[in-house]
Amino acid sequence: MTVIPTWQLRARFAAALSSMYGREVPAYATLVDVCEDINTAVVAGRDDAERLGDIGRVTAERHGAIRVGTPRELRAVGTIFAGFGMHPVGFYDLRDAARSAVPVVSTAFRPIDADELARNPFRVFTSMLAVDDRRFFSEDLQSRLETFLGRRTLFGEELLTLAERAIAERGLPSAEADTFVHLATSAFELSSEPTDRAWYAELEQVSAVAADIGGVTRTHINHLTPRVLDIDELYTRMQRRGLKMIDQIQGPPRWTGPDVLLRQTSFRALAEPRKYRESNGEVVDGTLRVRFGEVESRGIALTPRGRERYDALMAETDAAARNGSSWQDAGRSVWDASDFPTTETGLEEEALAYFTYRVGDVHSPSGVADRDPAALVRSGTLVATPIVYEDFLPRSAAGIFQSNLSGNGTKDSTNTGADYTIDWFAGALGREVHTPEALYRAQQDASLRESLTQLGIEQGVNSR
Repeated sequence: MTVIPTWQLRARFAAALSSMYGREVPAYATLVDVCEDINTAVVAGRDDAERLGDIGRVTAERHGAIRVGTPRELRAVGTIFAGFGMHPVGFYDLRDAARSAVPVVSTAFRPIDADELARNPFRVFTSMLAVDDRRFFSEDLQSRLETFLGRRTLFGEELLTLAERAIAERGLPSAEADTFVHLATSAFELSSEPTDRAWYAELEQVSAVAADIGGVTRTHINHLTPRVLDIDELYTRMQRRGLKMIDQIQGPPRWTGPDVLLRQTSFRALAEPRKYRESNGEVVDGTLRVRFGEVESRGIALTPRGRERYDALMAETDAAARNGSSWQDAGRSVWDASDFPTTETGLEEEALAYFTYRVGDVHSPSGVADRDPAALVRSGTLVATPIVYEDFLPRSAAGIFQSNLSGNGTKDSTNTGADYTIDWFAGALGREVHTPEALYRAQQDASLRESLTQLGIEQGVNSR
């Protein structure tokens, strides 16, 4: 009996979702084609183009985004993704990360082991509606929303049973694998069931995101994001093709130093045909703008010390942009004038980013009194390779959401917000929510220990 391992299930799932989303949102296929053209050109023209992932991985790489309404739905989707070897990483509170009303808390499901990421790094950014946050939902609206959400079933029993079997057996037999991928993909298709116009409109007054989650009977893929090696060129090319892009690329600006963390942009949500049910029961044709085409460019993962420097530079960029410069121009001038290292070597020496280590051509650590990793790298004893940032930024995620909303919604800041934390999220999921920094640190430390063992250096070398 042929068993399809977890990573192949995940690769099939990502491919099936991509095919489905391309049919539902034809402009997505254009986005993928432009990304592939740019990636091919970058790899051909730059020796370091595959420094943060080879072209095979980058071409296949996707992250999806879905939205659910309740802890029950969140726990179910966590089980499904676990069947594909995807685990919750990070806690993102978007409620205060944007000017507009985005009443959700989120995590990202992804592989957490380096070899699994290398095989297929599919991620799904998953948001849950904060229905008890009084800044957005009155007690009456919360009650009616919970009743609506409680009546729907997003994921069938067969799908959940197969997911649990895939978790236990780390894969599935061929026939069951096909069924699992098909059912999981179908669960995220756009529903053709008519939307109650009055109910949707009431939620849309709070937030378009709230309406997209709680105003429909099914969930769906909100966007599916390919990875590109030159996001600035992508932004320009998509505009030339007539697609309206959001106002700016989210994340750090383009500058003279190495790419760090994550940069994202998207074309604006397009009008899609939807059927509405009017108050008199009549079903009519209409359109809705909630799904958009996002693209991302990934850089080096930063340590907490690096993130502090990053946050300070972003705040300085915001201040400069308020004085009249475009955000990108302000960002480049701020970053290029800063003391943030402009080389990977500088990032490694100042412990601002995460790296893996391997033994280099020079095998003698003599003269390195403190056994410091940076000193071992300088001597050629160790070679440092940057770790790619696999996660997300709350500000950027909220910025993408905000740029594609039909309105700002409403938020009453005089009320107290509901208290959501990473521990609450883990309890709702019934599984650990990993912190990105801990995963990067563990990967870095494991490579360092292995290298030091090969060199015969006693353990206890300063970890970065």
